Amino acid sequence: MNTITKLVVLGMLCLYTGSINAQDTDQKTNNAIKIESLQDLKETIKNEERELLKKEVETINQRLEQGEFTEAEAEKLKKEAAQKRALNIENRLAILDNKIELLKRNAEGYDADDADNGDYIGISIGGDNESFAGFRIKNRNKYREYDKRSSSELVFAIGVNNALIDGESIGDSYKTLGSGFVELGWAWKTRVFQNSNAVRFKYGFSFQWNKLSPQDDQYFVQNGDITTLEDFPSDLIESEFRVTNLVIPVHFEFGPSKKVEGDNYFRYSTHNKFKVGVGGYAGINIGTQQKLRFKEDGDRVKQKIRRNYNTSDFIYGLSAYVGIDNVSLYAKYDLNTVFKEQAFDQNNVSLGLRFDLD
Repeated sequence: MNTITKLVVLGMLCLYTGSINAQDTDQKTNNAIKIESLQDLKETIKNEERELLKKEVETINQRLEQGEFTEAEAEKLKKEAAQKRALNIENRLAILDNKIELLKRNAEGYDADDADNGDYIGISIGGDNESFAGFRIKNRNKYREYDKRSSSELVFAIGVNNALIDGESIGDSYKTLGSGFVELGWAWKTRVFQNSNAVRFKYGFSFQWNKLSPQDDQYFVQNGDITTLEDFPSDLIESEFRVTNLVIPVHFEFGPSKKVEGDNYFRYSTHNKFKVGVGGYAGINIGTQQKLRFKEDGDRVKQKIRRNYNTSDFIYGLSAYVGIDNVSLYAKYDLNTVFKEQAFDQNNVSLGLRFDLD
């Protein structure tokens, strides 16, 4: 019995020793990875600070051209910027060298604190002292442009949709509340004048989904070059006709703004400010679909039909919005007809809410 006990204890000691050696090997590997990562980061820091200096000098030259200070003052600012970036490089490299020495000296798993100007994510394989070296995901030492004349934002709009038809009132052929539109896109906004933000030029791209729901159990039928509304042959539950467009909207936006100034930058803010936008759009039809839901022989049937239906290929129109801050009342009108070469022209018209989310 004693012999068996001794053998079991000896086996456990061997396994424990092997585990310690394996952990030590892994830790040394992890430290080596960290050290290699820190060495690579040195060159990144140098390039980063040099690029920031270049942008600062460009800003100083820009402000010099605008007459904010003299040539002598500009040269002084450039020298101060160069000295600051040189000291930044020196200090940041010293931090990395100290961290490397800490890792070399503490092979059992010393957690060198991250003191660099970047953010890191670590992948844990055990306790707090057993983490791989992280990688930078964000640079906190970011340069702020002195005068940023352009910005970008997400555009989302939703509302009711219908058609203006010769000889008819809105709602005669299509349901007023059952027809709708959605627009989703991205827009850039650029200040038109150098020293004023009263006028902005807005441009981008958008997907538009325009839906029409026919009245009185009717649906669209394509017969050659002619598309007509006809009575559905069975019990129709729902009829939807949708046209999808890819367009390039262009607007001139007018309205007041507030100038916000910092030590090395300024911006114009339109937060809680009134605005008006007028312009138009042009693009292409990228898809047409009719969706039908009906009953046939007691069964409920859902059918989607994708075909051209003689809809216009080229889309162009007028649009405008008026609102406060990020929310506006939005209207758009297609100058092109919904269908080509039909007996009666009909043009798509939409009204809803627009959200410019920067």
